[in-house]
Amino acid sequence: MDRRAEGEAREEQARLLLERAGLSTLARNQRYRVGEIDLVMLDGEVLVFVEVRYRRSRGFGGALASVDPGKQRRLVRAAQCFLAAHAAHARRPCRFDVVALGDGAPTWVRDAFRPDGGAS
Repeated sequence: MDRRAEGEAREEQARLLLERAGLSTLARNQRYRVGEIDLVMLDGEVLVFVEVRYRRSRGFGGALASVDPGKQRRLVRAAQCFLAAHAAHARRPCRFDVVALGDGAPTWVRDAFRPDGGAS
């Protein structure tokens, strides 16, 4: 499986996990000059920007550790672009979740970080 197909399969795995938990999908693979959002979902009235990370092993900190402050800033900027392009969602409360996939069970971290750079 090539890298792109692997990424799509992992995003689909994460989407199904979140939908089984009650979230609904609004958009996938939203690409902007400043960054990309893997999944945009609704959890009730909350707009959820989801980053899906996959690592074959936990070496170098694993999938969760790869969502470093630089990646978080790119996600926040991409989310701002999404909100600017989708005014109907601009007033919704928002959060950033991370789904980490790898050599064990999936890990879903709700409210993984705050737009101001702080951890939740």
